[in-house]
Amino acid sequence: MAKSKAYGSWVELLRSKAEEQPCASAYTFLTDGEKNEVHLTYEELDRKARVIGATLQGLGEAGRPVLLMYPSGLEYVAAFFGCLYAGAIAVPSYPPRPNRSLRRVQTIAHDAHPRVALTSQSTLTMVSGHVERTPGLDNIRWVSTDTIETNQAEHWVAPVCDHDTLALLQYTSGSTGTPKGVMVSHGNLLHNSKMIQVALAHTQESTHVGWLPLFHDMGLIGIMLQSAYVGAHCILMSPENFLLKPFRWLSAISTYKAHTSGAPDFAFELCSRKTTAEQRETLDLSSWTTAFNGSERVRNDTLESFAQTFAHCGFHRTSFY
Repeated sequence: MAKSKAYGSWVELLRSKAEEQPCASAYTFLTDGEKNEVHLTYEELDRKARVIGATLQGLGEAGRPVLLMYPSGLEYVAAFFGCLYAGAIAVPSYPPRPNRSLRRVQTIAHDAHPRVALTSQSTLTMVSGHVERTPGLDNIRWVSTDTIETNQAEHWVAPVCDHDTLALLQYTSGSTGTPKGVMVSHGNLLHNSKMIQVALAHTQESTHVGWLPLFHDMGLIGIMLQSAYVGAHCILMSPENFLLKPFRWLSAISTYKAHTSGAPDFAFELCSRKTTAEQRETLDLSSWTTAFNGSERVRNDTLESFAQTFAHCGFHRTSFY
């Protein structure tokens, strides 16, 4: 594996990728979990990040936490990098389901004290009524990033940031108590990404596929950021589209000849139970050299069942990590 360049920040890293491989595919999102694709090249991602970064700089948010509330998709990817391009601190959260409370988001906002939240126009329309009635969210300025004028990119100023600059406030799910946040620096993320690259032998040619939520660390760092770190192509779909039809995950790995993809143990078990023989006949999983399993108990029965079920699809049990 070629020695990777040492970067001072994630801004420097993405700017470098955009300059070195502008037309290379950075992220593809499968809107239906199958064939409907939207794309971002590294050059397009850099420009979107500058648009959002300049907007946040104009609002005086450099050095401040900015709440991110998006469903899975490319708008979230652009907004995350946009925060870093502003010199701001990304605070990932998630939009609630219709008619559900914003209690978890409210708790995060109470702890982080953001003045600005980034979201999409469709999400803002869905939650605006809730926001207006929720103390702690009603005084936040909400910005829909998909309606910002693209000429804002020309007003962007590269922020002064290094390894010690805060990049992210990462909150726990809150499923067993009040969400707790951890301060994560550019250096933390770069070091962790380097460790993942070395451990999994990733290169620019290592295509990634993921459906995990991008506001949790396995999806955010293990898939989304790792792919950008090595300059690879990342194919994403929503967790909902995977859960509705687990075959979509394996089909994407097969279609895009992915090298790396993974999930908690339950997802592998679900694929063994919820795919049909006819579906499995269409799969070629021989490219899948790293199938990582983590974040919950790894069960040997799950691994054995998956390896046997998909052996004739070209899956090798030695790919488990």
